[in-house]
Amino acid sequence: MAHSLESAAANALRLVLERIEVAVHQAGRSSSQVRLVAVSKTKSVSVIKEVYDAGHRHFGENYVQELIDKAPQLSNDIQWHFIGHLQSNKAKNLVANVPNLYMVESVDSTKIANSLDRAVSGLERKSLKVLVQVNTSGEKYVGELQGGNLHSTWYSRRGL
Repeated sequence: MAHSLESAAANALRLVLERIEVAVHQAGRSSSQVRLVAVSKTKSVSVIKEVYDAGHRHFGENYVQELIDKAPQLSNDIQWHFIGHLQSNKAKNLVANVPNLYMVESVDSTKIANSLDRAVSGLERKSLKVLVQVNTSGEKYVGELQGGNLHSTWYSRRGL
């Protein structure tokens, strides 16, 4: 598509991808080692579709209901990322209603990990990728997962 005919969203994507390409080249790495997640919170389905039509497939949302509402209106080859804090009582609803949920970023408690594991295990779907937030500083309220209890927390999960 000619640059003059690009939507503003597709143009913005192209510019970001160009900057990523320059940065990875300067770092001596490959762009295949970098994943851009287009955060689509508060964006309309039509804007997401424009970015999708420009070739992008990874999108992120941080409101469960917004993701549940948008996902069925868009292609099922989108790989959705839930970004931010997920409440454990919303995990089952998220997993059940977004079959192309690719990753949860980030899980900061065993309660959320258990909720996601139960939700994924109860459905016939691929394992769900998660990024784990670990409190390595020992600060209060940074998250309950401490570096020392990771092994027992994560190796018993079937669906994650």
